[in-house]
Amino acid sequence: MSTARRAGACGGWGAASVYGVSRSRTERLVNLVICLLSTRRFLTAAQIAATVPGYEHDPDDAREHEAFQRKFERDKAELRELGVPLETGTASAFDAEPGYRIARREYALPDIPLKPDEAAAVGIAARLWQHAGLAAAASSGLAKLRAAGVDVDPQATLGLEPMVTVDPAFAPLTAAARDRREVRFDYRVPDRDAPDRRRLQPWGVVCWRGRWYVVGHDLERDATRCFRLSRVVGTVRVTGEPAAYQPPAGVDLISHVARWSGPTERAGRATVLVTPGRAAGLRRWAVEVAAGAAADRLVLPYAEAESLAGHLVGYGPDVRVLDPPEVREAVIQRLKEIATRHDAAMVVTR
Repeated sequence: MSTARRAGACGGWGAASVYGVSRSRTERLVNLVICLLSTRRFLTAAQIAATVPGYEHDPDDAREHEAFQRKFERDKAELRELGVPLETGTASAFDAEPGYRIARREYALPDIPLKPDEAAAVGIAARLWQHAGLAAAASSGLAKLRAAGVDVDPQATLGLEPMVTVDPAFAPLTAAARDRREVRFDYRVPDRDAPDRRRLQPWGVVCWRGRWYVVGHDLERDATRCFRLSRVVGTVRVTGEPAAYQPPAGVDLISHVARWSGPTERAGRATVLVTPGRAAGLRRWAVEVAAGAAADRLVLPYAEAESLAGHLVGYGPDVRVLDPPEVREAVIQRLKEIATRHDAAMVVTR
């Protein structure tokens, strides 16, 4: 894990954007880190303002420029306080204005052996980060750097790139839980043909055994209920006013989900081909590993094809599913959804 970065530099970016720090500030800080990691040159404040989303302003407007400078100074101070090795210097003796960059040799972490539960926690953070919508903005910022003639290292931010997405219901449900607003959605139960309509006062969204759940007060049943986000059908509609309810004090969301979900039975077996030396997480999970010249063959236990597909797509071209067909089709569907979302995001940012 030698390419790992200090992802805690923004205080837990994904969770912070949902529960504390504003999304726009979170995205700006992450994009600033990506920008400064992607070049070996010192970038001036003017170059950063023209590159990083969130710093847009008219430099000829004294008030706007002063506001930018204050914002930039706060961001620099926060990154340094959180341990990001931000350097100040000039590219040559002829430069009158100082520039900034991140010292990669100090930012990269040494090899870190992770236990399975620790690796799972890192995976959860990656999913939250992916959902924050940072990938498209980061790509846009790097494109601006290249257009400005700045050499960009495409490998510099590999440790920062998200691998998988969370369920579409994640954003509206976490926002509703934060704002204490009632929601309405259709929910699919495996033993029923048609989804049921649910009205919920969400208390929070948590991850349990690789799946996302919302916990709250079910208004139809007048009881505490948990709902798996992957079973939410269609759009989550916010119907209530802000601050309309208050969750119970000291409520343990994970305990609710654990009691409701019960043990996970991994009766299925999937066979995948993995690039040698890659996908360490899958190798720890596998019940069989057979080394090959071009690819290693792994046998993975699983409970649901859809859930397994969500793990596999994060490894990109390093993993290919051989069987069963249900897992292969689930992976193909996930990839199609990711491609569609990426295309939509690129259209928005242009």
